[in-house]
Amino acid sequence: MNLSTILSTKTVKIGLKSLDKQGIIDELIAILHDAGAIKDVQAAKTAVMERENRLSTGMKFGIAIPHGKTQTVDRLVACVGISRMPVPFDSLDGEPARIFIMTLSPPEKTGPHLQFLAEVSQLFKDETRRERVVEAGSPAELLELITG
Repeated sequence: MNLSTILSTKTVKIGLKSLDKQGIIDELIAILHDAGAIKDVQAAKTAVMERENRLSTGMKFGIAIPHGKTQTVDRLVACVGISRMPVPFDSLDGEPARIFIMTLSPPEKTGPHLQFLAEVSQLFKDETRRERVVEAGSPAELLELITG
């Protein structure tokens, strides 16, 4: 999977403002909506929150990957948001998150969803890359760090 075909400068944002999980999820859904990737904000939010309520998508190393399956999309869509402030996200390691990757996909299309999650997990294993992503100065720089 090529992340550059899924992400664009319209779907990456630096400087998320929310300081809690719900606010971050709302901001990420707004990014997707504003980019024209989703039409039904409430359906997207419901899908993500249903998944989040089963098990937090806060991973390790300051990364959270909220995701869900919904009929409001006909293909996998994704966005990335960076917070300058650490945000509690019920992460596996108990640490707050600053890198947020959201993905939504149709319920019947499991392959691309799993492939995306695996690729993103691999991408952010590198501590130097994580640090550079958090310090990115523009959406274009952030996109290059993620897809380059």
